Amino acid sequence: METIYLGIIVFLFILAVFDLSVGVSNDAVNFLNSAVGAKVASFRTIIIIASIGIFCGATMSNGMMDIARHGIFQPAHFYFNELMCLFLAVMVSDVVLLDVFNTLGLPTSTTVSLVFELLGGTFVLALIKIATSDGLLGFGDLLNTDKALTVILGIFLSVAIAFIFGTVVQYIARLVFTFNYTKRLKYSIGIFGGLATTAIVYFMLLKGLKGSPVVPQETLAWVDRHMAVLVLGCFVFFTVLMQIFYWCKINVFKIVVLLGTFALAMAFAGNDLVNFIGVPLAGLSAYQDYVANGQGNPAGFLMSSLNESAQTPFIFLFLSGIIMIVAMTTSKKAQNVIKTSVDLARQNEGEEMFGTSAVARSLVRASTNTGAFIAQYMPKRLGRWLDSRFNQDVMILKPGAAFDLVRASVNLVLAGLLIAAGTSMKLPLSTTYVTFIVAMGSSLADRAWSRESAVFRITGVLSVIGGWFITAGAAFTLCFLITLIMYYGGFVAMLVMIGVAVLALLKSNALFQKRKKAEREDEVFQQFATSQNKAEVFSLLRTHYATTLSNSVDFALNNYCLLTDAFMSEDLKRLRKASAQLETARDQLKKTRRKEIIGLRRIDKSLAIEKNTWFHLGINSCEQMLYCLKRMCDPCKEHVDNHFNPLPKQCAEEFIPLRDELATLMGQARDILMQNNYAEADKVLTDGDALKEKFSALRKLQMNRIQEEEGYENVSLVYLNLLQESQELVSVWRHLLRAGRNFK
Repeated sequence: METIYLGIIVFLFILAVFDLSVGVSNDAVNFLNSAVGAKVASFRTIIIIASIGIFCGATMSNGMMDIARHGIFQPAHFYFNELMCLFLAVMVSDVVLLDVFNTLGLPTSTTVSLVFELLGGTFVLALIKIATSDGLLGFGDLLNTDKALTVILGIFLSVAIAFIFGTVVQYIARLVFTFNYTKRLKYSIGIFGGLATTAIVYFMLLKGLKGSPVVPQETLAWVDRHMAVLVLGCFVFFTVLMQIFYWCKINVFKIVVLLGTFALAMAFAGNDLVNFIGVPLAGLSAYQDYVANGQGNPAGFLMSSLNESAQTPFIFLFLSGIIMIVAMTTSKKAQNVIKTSVDLARQNEGEEMFGTSAVARSLVRASTNTGAFIAQYMPKRLGRWLDSRFNQDVMILKPGAAFDLVRASVNLVLAGLLIAAGTSMKLPLSTTYVTFIVAMGSSLADRAWSRESAVFRITGVLSVIGGWFITAGAAFTLCFLITLIMYYGGFVAMLVMIGVAVLALLKSNALFQKRKKAEREDEVFQQFATSQNKAEVFSLLRTHYATTLSNSVDFALNNYCLLTDAFMSEDLKRLRKASAQLETARDQLKKTRRKEIIGLRRIDKSLAIEKNTWFHLGINSCEQMLYCLKRMCDPCKEHVDNHFNPLPKQCAEEFIPLRDELATLMGQARDILMQNNYAEADKVLTDGDALKEKFSALRKLQMNRIQEEEGYENVSLVYLNLLQESQELVSVWRHLLRAGRNFK
């Protein structure tokens, strides 16, 4: 029996390795997004600095793993076998849940996931124990809900406080420095650098080192007693130092951003380490107590020993730091989560990851109306002055950066200050939520959310915040079910759940790789969205535009053949597939159009005026092809779904040759666009015009039949619609081919 439980302990630590990997992949966004978004240094340099911070934070972690030992449940009332079931269920749930969020690119809180997994697993065990204890035990004896309520309160406090402060502080910073900040640093940079660096040092002293086992308690007590003097001394020293750096032509903003990245990385590693290895260490402690005192009775040995505070061996902290560094430097999913935060805070327009929502539209409308009301009563001179401070035409932005160094500095310094303030005041602020929401508030203050992008950005922010609440519910429910299955299924169920978790991870990684492949296929957009050379932008835009047109014709060709074959064979499943494909293609085309309009705005103005007619004609033709196909698909699907009469054989025989001819011509048009060779374009256009006449003749024949035949009214009308839309489809792709040739 001890061997089986030893195997569970070993597997808990294997899961801890995975948990460290997926956990730091999600938490990396909190300390990397500002440095990465501002391109303050090479990605390698940023990773090295963050890695040093992670290692220092992990090895100096306070080792307080008590949340996993007795923070949620009362161990004195639980037996060894029950807690081993709970610990395994928590680890399986945590790895799967965090990996799903990483795959989706959504930042979430590892603390929330751990607390609610423990709560869900403990809750089901408490129900079982209460039902079998004959009224001797109640929820108050088994469950501690204070921690969970604290975390929920922390979500609301973090979001509200961080957003307000992020917006206000960044607005003031931009008024002081403007977007052309290098011209206004002569006297302000020393004070700003001194304040920022002092805030970061204060954050490290209060949040990073407090309770650390490697720092003597006497030293920590001395620091606490003299905190005010230390802060004042640091401010004076760093103010002078930063002013000297400025005179020496050293970029103070870069120093602030890199130092802030280090501080946040250290704090996250030190304080969030419990979320990854706390449960396995609690399991190991429980196993050691059972082996020493359990007398071979796992179902009768109570775990009172877990009421004692944990003392984490240094080797576990050291190895955890190494694993976290390796995970952060190699994980593609970490970069995916970072991309979400950076894109939502991006200063310039670009590809929007999220769609729109009714709530976002209402918020944008209300904000626009409020702004117009304030502007109406604001003195015009004041309004002009404010606009001059936010003039983005003079913005200093490194190529490829999402925002400038001023905002990156504010993000890091303010996040550190709020977290430190929350710690000193014992407020349950979530570090994950603070860093993300500060970045969103500062981007709003920087007018990064224009009327063209605000509705997408707000939808994205609401999606992320909604995901935080979903984390709590999903963690509770998932661990509740897994614990229940393992408790009644025994070791067999444990093995099955482990297998399911492994399969879920493999499937998640396959889905992630598929998404990344799709993103890599649009590298052309990334190039023309960041290039500063207008001629290069136009060349890249032409390539992207030609690809869009050829892909649209290719999709229309395949979908047209699919739906017409399905209609003639009365295959409802394939018609539904064709309909679903059309919805997906329409959403994708909207995103593509936004991307290419961004490129059109970035080319030479006279060239844009010359080409924009053909550009919009081509994109409109792509949309019209989709609408045309939908007008074909919907009546066909409804007809087959109602089990009406099939298409008569005579009609099918006369339609198929024209359908095949249309497919051949569309294939030729696709190849012309794809190869960017229009030598055969005139012939294809002429053949298409002739095909239109053939469809017109067949359509007139069918209208005459409708007047004469009885009993086939429904299918006759659907067939007539099919002919009309096929003729229209020929006209649309002919316009598209002409647009592609003239945009060349």
